[in-house]
Amino acid sequence: MKLKQLTLVFAMLISLMTMAQKVEFTEYDLDNGLHVILHQDKSAPVVITSVMYHVGAKDEEPGRTGFAHFFEHLLFEGTENIGRGEWFKIVSKNGGTNNANTTDDRTYYYEVFPSNYLKTGLWMESERMMHPVINQIGVDTQNEVVKEEKRLRVDNSPYGHFLEQVKLNLFDKHPYKHTTIGKMEHLDNATLEEFQAFNKKFYLPNNATLVVAGDIEIEEAKGLIEQYFAPIPAGKKIERTVIKEEPITEEIHAEYFDPNIKLPALMLAYRTPSMKDRDAYVLDMISSILSSGKSSRLQKQLVDKLKKAMMVGAFNVSQEDYSMYVIFAMPVGDTPLTELNIAVDAEIVRLQSELISETEYEKLQNKFENSFVNQNASVEGIANSLARYNMLYNNTNLINDEIKIYRSITREEIKAVANKYLKNNQRLILNYLPKEKK
Repeated sequence: MKLKQLTLVFAMLISLMTMAQKVEFTEYDLDNGLHVILHQDKSAPVVITSVMYHVGAKDEEPGRTGFAHFFEHLLFEGTENIGRGEWFKIVSKNGGTNNANTTDDRTYYYEVFPSNYLKTGLWMESERMMHPVINQIGVDTQNEVVKEEKRLRVDNSPYGHFLEQVKLNLFDKHPYKHTTIGKMEHLDNATLEEFQAFNKKFYLPNNATLVVAGDIEIEEAKGLIEQYFAPIPAGKKIERTVIKEEPITEEIHAEYFDPNIKLPALMLAYRTPSMKDRDAYVLDMISSILSSGKSSRLQKQLVDKLKKAMMVGAFNVSQEDYSMYVIFAMPVGDTPLTELNIAVDAEIVRLQSELISETEYEKLQNKFENSFVNQNASVEGIANSLARYNMLYNNTNLINDEIKIYRSITREEIKAVANKYLKNNQRLILNYLPKEKK
């Protein structure tokens, strides 16, 4: 028994020590506008070179959706000094890994190399920025790759269209109404010149953040960055127009029929503020209260007690201009979706009318402390966070300070935000239904 107690105390001390660790970083701008962030971590002999571009699906023309995601693939095709098909060979030959991902707001590329290949990683990312080869054979090749991805992840995947349908109905004017992967006919109809113009407009040093993290020497890294990235010319300043949506004042009802499912699902969605708004942090906490873990409110009530749902969840889709708060539930047996809706609404009303208990609040704070620690537990996670906080929040030090925002959120604030945003007349009710195959 004493041994167990000592082990628990030791684990708590380690946890507190980990939470107390501050992520140190150096940041500066090159003359061409490239923002550089350096983070030294000698715990393992690896280095991450990553570039985040401030371009996502929301930056596309209405008739040319899918461009940003397409470029996530296209910019691996090759450069003037990296032959077509050679990118991945260079990475694997030097013991590295690499990947990229795209959202509605940004595109992120990164390589993980043994630390003695820092120069290689920087050279490759500078090549991608300065000398990409965008020709018809690359466009045609990646067109087929993206089509296959869409078939696999969306068209032939159960519930693969649910987020698409939420966005389509929740937004009227804003480009968030389109999916990140876009429409294939838009890519088919685009000319090579349109792809080249998109690259010239967005994939620029003055629209990017470079993060180098890991087993590095700061001054050496600065010298290499100057060597590889300083010669890249800046492009024209990007003029961005934030499209404003009119508030939702009446409940929106929609249906979608999916041929890949046998069980229906209920989707409730609310348009919520930007990820930079304090209320977005409160909505993160509300998601945790409602659906994080077996003891969460929706799980206990709809799944365990009422046995009306086999699965239920709530999550806050944080984005730069607007966010989406989504609740979904799948019924048990022949339970009508209207009954699930009533049961979910009862839990929302309880959140709106009663303060959460002190015990529940303490558990909530512990969850977010743990999440904060895990986010910064790897050098890859740190590199991603540094780029994201700089680009989308304009505050790199949120990597250390964001947890303070969560700590400062009160029980009263949780109740107030639930009342502010989770209103019946401000939401979408989407019945996601099976479609019989002919």
